[in-house]
Amino acid sequence: MRSHHVVMWSGGITSWATARHVIALHGTASTTLLFADTQAEDADLHRFNTEASSQLGIPLTTVTDPQQRDPWQVFEDKSWLGNTRIAQCSHALKQDPCRTWLAANTDPADTVLYVGIDWTETHRLPAITNGWAPWSVEAPLTRPPYADKRDLLVELEALGIRRPRLYRLGFEHNNCGGACVKGGQAQWLRLLDVFPDRYAKAEAHEMRMRAKLGRDVAILRDRTGGTTKPLTLGELRRRAEQDHEDQPRLDFDDWGGCGCFTEADAA
Repeated sequence: MRSHHVVMWSGGITSWATARHVIALHGTASTTLLFADTQAEDADLHRFNTEASSQLGIPLTTVTDPQQRDPWQVFEDKSWLGNTRIAQCSHALKQDPCRTWLAANTDPADTVLYVGIDWTETHRLPAITNGWAPWSVEAPLTRPPYADKRDLLVELEALGIRRPRLYRLGFEHNNCGGACVKGGQAQWLRLLDVFPDRYAKAEAHEMRMRAKLGRDVAILRDRTGGTTKPLTLGELRRRAEQDHEDQPRLDFDDWGGCGCFTEADAA
């Protein structure tokens, strides 16, 4: 029987649901809620973290990058623009600080890590399990009884906790202020609509990285016409503003996904 249970807390609804499951089985005394702050989160995420952890009866254990960088500073340091496939911010700001804490505070032989992927994401589990070795990994939401995120949000609010603002504004994920580089066109179009200042900041950072690297790189990819090529945030914005019938189609279904705890083997 493992005696230490660590929930990898992202600030999303599945983090809360996973933690609730773990606490129901193992209690609060042996459970840790481990949160890595990227310095780029929506302010309401921290409100949610406080209320949700209080409801669960366990204060968050928060870790950060030693240099207090945000994702854009990581891209500058790595001379690589994070994108939907490779995002060094996941390693530098999430995985590395968590792994450092785990190494200092847990024994892999006596510890289980829990991640908040659900039954629609079971394909991610082998990579997560391999990546976090030698710690054991479990994903309770991939097993019955299956729950939909929207049902979980209803359950959360029934307890008197308001859902995170990004969810209320139509985002699928509550991470990095809605500007996660692993997000797809739908996420960025939503950001442009509700937080144009955040979009403008990301667009400016992307432009600076393109100039620094001297390469045609971008966060997003354009797959229209049967070929794949970089799609800059500036071009996506122009397409959204023009909305001509003859322009490439905007993909309002491509939300992408938060993958910060799914590629630890590359950290």
